[in-house]
Amino acid sequence: MKFRKFLLILIIPVLATCSTGQEIPQAVSIQSTESLGVAQDERPTQPAPDTIKGAATLPTSRTVTLAPTATSKPSLAKDAWMEMPAVPGGVSDRMREVYARGLELGNDPKRFSVIGDCQNVSSYFLSVFDQPGEFSLGEEYAYLQPTIDHYQDSFSRTSLAVKGGFNAAAVISPLRADPEACNKIESPLDCELRTWKPSVVFVSMETWWSEKPAEEYDKYMRRVIDRILETGTVPIIATKADNLEGDHSINATIAQI
Repeated sequence: MKFRKFLLILIIPVLATCSTGQEIPQAVSIQSTESLGVAQDERPTQPAPDTIKGAATLPTSRTVTLAPTATSKPSLAKDAWMEMPAVPGGVSDRMREVYARGLELGNDPKRFSVIGDCQNVSSYFLSVFDQPGEFSLGEEYAYLQPTIDHYQDSFSRTSLAVKGGFNAAAVISPLRADPEACNKIESPLDCELRTWKPSVVFVSMETWWSEKPAEEYDKYMRRVIDRILETGTVPIIATKADNLEGDHSINATIAQI
C-alpha cells in the first residue's frame, strides 16, 4: 500500500519544474488589474458572440465585483516569503466572502479545480485520493479523510486548464483552449471555471520564460487571480520549486500577490 500525505495549503512547493524549455503562448492582450475591480457595466466588452463568424454561444459571465489584486499593500521585505508558513493559520474573512458569493453564483462546494503546467497533471498531482485503498494518511493526517471524501471526483479529474508548458500567459489565451470542450474566444481558465464550477482552485504556474522579468510574471498572474476571484472562486496559490531566474523573484512575486 502506498503511503501518501495530504495537506491543503495556501503556499505549496511542488517537486520540480516541467522543463527548462518553455512553450511560448500566442500573443494575448493584457488588461491592467487596476481595471478589473470596477463594476461590470464599466468594463470593456468583447463583441457579442453572434457577431463573430462561427462563434459558439457563450454563457453570461459570473461576475463578482471585488477589489483587484493590485490594491496597494506594503511590499514584502526581501526573502520574506521564505519565512512564511506553508500552512497558514486560517482562512481570511475576505476569502470566506468570496466563497459564499461563489456559492450564490452556482459554484459547487464539493468541487475544486487545478490550473497549471505539467506538475499538475492529475496522475502526478492528486489523483490517488480518488482511489480508496491506494493511500494511507496514518494517524497524524487521519483528520483529513472527511476533506478527501468531500472533494471526491475532483482529485483525478483532467482539468481543461492544465497542460505541459502552460504558464500564466497561456491559461488566459483563447488560442490555447481545447477547441472540442471550450467555446470560441474562451481561455483555458474561463473554460475550466465554466464547465466544472469549482468553489476552490489550485493555481500552480511554475513554467515561465527564464529571460522574462518577474514584473511580467506578476502582470499575467494577477490577471489569472483576478479572474478567479471574479467568479467567486477561492484561489490556493502555489510557489515553485526551481530558481531558473536566479534570484527567487518569481516566488517573491507569488507571495506578494
